[in-house]
Amino acid sequence: VICHIDVNSAFLSWTACYRLKMLGEAVDLRQIPAAIGGSSQTRHGIILAKSGPAKKFGVKTGESLYLARQKCPQLVVAPPDYSLYATASRAFISLLREMAPLVEQYSIDEAWIDISGTGRLYGPPLAAAEKIKNRIRDELGFTVNIGVSSNKLLAKMASDFQKPDQIHTLFPAEVPDKLWPLPVGELFMVGPATEKKLKAMGIFTVGQLAQADPERLKQRLHKFGEMIWHFANGRWAEGLREEPALNKGYGNSLTTEADVTEQGQAYQVLLALSESVGRRIRQDRQAGSCVSVTIRTAGFINFSRQQQLAEPTDATLEIYRAACRLFDRLWDGRTPLRLLGVYLSHTGPAQGRQACLFGNDRYDKLIRADRAVDRIRASFGQQAITRASLLQTAQAPLEQARHHGLTKPLTEG
Repeated sequence: VICHIDVNSAFLSWTACYRLKMLGEAVDLRQIPAAIGGSSQTRHGIILAKSGPAKKFGVKTGESLYLARQKCPQLVVAPPDYSLYATASRAFISLLREMAPLVEQYSIDEAWIDISGTGRLYGPPLAAAEKIKNRIRDELGFTVNIGVSSNKLLAKMASDFQKPDQIHTLFPAEVPDKLWPLPVGELFMVGPATEKKLKAMGIFTVGQLAQADPERLKQRLHKFGEMIWHFANGRWAEGLREEPALNKGYGNSLTTEADVTEQGQAYQVLLALSESVGRRIRQDRQAGSCVSVTIRTAGFINFSRQQQLAEPTDATLEIYRAACRLFDRLWDGRTPLRLLGVYLSHTGPAQGRQACLFGNDRYDKLIRADRAVDRIRASFGQQAITRASLLQTAQAPLEQARHHGLTKPLTEG
C-alpha cells in the first residue's frame, strides 16, 4: 500500500501557520485572497503559491504579480521565506518517518510512504491515511492531500484529485473510471511539449493514450512514449527509495535587480553562481563534465550555450572559467541582461584526476581551497568568508540573494 502525501499550497500554508502561531496574527492567509510572491520592485514578481479564494479569481501559480492583481485587486501578497519552508518541510518528513517504515521525499512539499503491513497499527489503508492526515493537521497546522494506491504513479495521480484536505484512492481496478477520462496533459510526466505531440496524434485523454498502439508511440516519442503508455495503463514498477537519487545536474540562476550592461558585472554574477553550484556538487561528492550558461535579455529572450570539459570537475574556479568563456560567446556586449544562470551536468562520483604538467592551476590545490571554504561556511555561516572580488556587491554571498535552481525551481510541487 503506497500513499502520496502532498501539502496543500505549501508555501502559503507554511507562511500562514507561522503568522498565526508565532506572530499571533488574526487573519489566516488561507481564508482570504492571498498569495506568496516576490517583489515586483526587484523584478521577482511571480506567484509561487495562492490560496483557495485567490484561485477562484483565476490567480495561477507562475504568473506575474501584475497579472494576478489585475484579476484580484484585493490580493494580499506575502514574501517567500525559504528558511521557514525548509524547516516546515523537515518537520513534515520527520512526522512521516515516525508513522511509516519507508519514506521517499519527492520534493520540498510531497513524499511517498509505504504503509504495507501496518494494518494492525493503523487499520485498513483509508483509515491509516486519515490518521496521517489528521496528525499533520493537528500537530503541524497545515493540511495535505493523500493519494492511496498500490504503486507510486497511481498514488500521486490520486493525490491531485479534488483539494484541499482530501483522501482519494486510485487502485488498478479504478483506472478506467478515474484516470482514463482525464486530459492527457494531467498524466504524470506529460508536459506541454509532449501534450502537444500527443494531441497532434489525435490523443486527447489518458484513456486514448492507454489504448494507443505502443509501437506508434515509441516511433514518435522513443522510449518516453512507451513509458507514458505504461503510465496511462496505471503501471509503474519502481519501488520507494529511502535515499533520494543524486541530481543529474546542478544549476542556479539569478535575476539581477538592475540590468547587467558590463562584462565585469556579469563575471561577478557568474562567479557567485559558480560558487553555489560548486558547493552543492561537492556536498554530494559529485563532479560534472558539461558546463552550460543561460542568459535572459531585458526583453525576456533566452540564450544558452554549453561546453564539454576535458575532465569532470567540482572546482569552483574551473566551473567559473568555463562559464565566462561561454558567456563571452553568448553576449554581444550591448544587450542589457536581466538573468544569468550556470549549470553543471553529466555528473558522476568525484574521483581523482591525472596531474597535468602543462596547466596553469593544479586541480588538487583548487579543490583543497574550495573544501576549506566549504568547512568554514558550514561551521560559521555563509558570510564567514567571501571572495574579495565579490565584496560590496549584491552577489556576496549568493545564498542571501534571491536565486533558484535551474533544474528544479524552488516552487511548490
